[in-house]
Amino acid sequence: MQNEILKAIKERRSVKNFLPDPVPSEIVDAVAQAGLYAANGMGKQSPIVIAVTDKAMRDKMSALNKQYFPKDIDPFYGAPVVLVVLADKSVPTHVYDGSLAMGNMLIAAQSLGVGACWIHRAKQVFDSEEGKAILKELGIEGDYEGIGNCVIGYPDGELRDAPAIRPNRIYYI
Repeated sequence: MQNEILKAIKERRSVKNFLPDPVPSEIVDAVAQAGLYAANGMGKQSPIVIAVTDKAMRDKMSALNKQYFPKDIDPFYGAPVVLVVLADKSVPTHVYDGSLAMGNMLIAAQSLGVGACWIHRAKQVFDSEEGKAILKELGIEGDYEGIGNCVIGYPDGELRDAPAIRPNRIYYI
């Protein structure tokens, strides 16, 4: 069985090499909106998305993320857009809610013809004084936990094919 959603899910790959080309704001908005439409516990809508398209801020966030990254490369792989997902810590399901938002955004990006990758360490960055200062500068109040960074852009190179699904991962009763 196949439809456009299942096709996007099966074809999505993590992109780790991006062209510097800007992503149209309509695509950035559509991907961010897809994250906000994700299922969430008790209808609390705990996640928020910060869409970073400003190169100076993107580079600052890359430098903050790099402090926790074991390799000496750009942890955002050159992607021109970073969609940061944070979630309200007061909601018991905030990590799950934010993770579902990230998943929706990765699939939405694929369906719209841009590459994406989930980049970790948003928790560490937004637990830091520098990260908290960014939130304050944006006027974001509350106690938020960084869930992930969804970097998006146009892939530089061919994407690899999906690996074969390992056997014995679905059990029927």
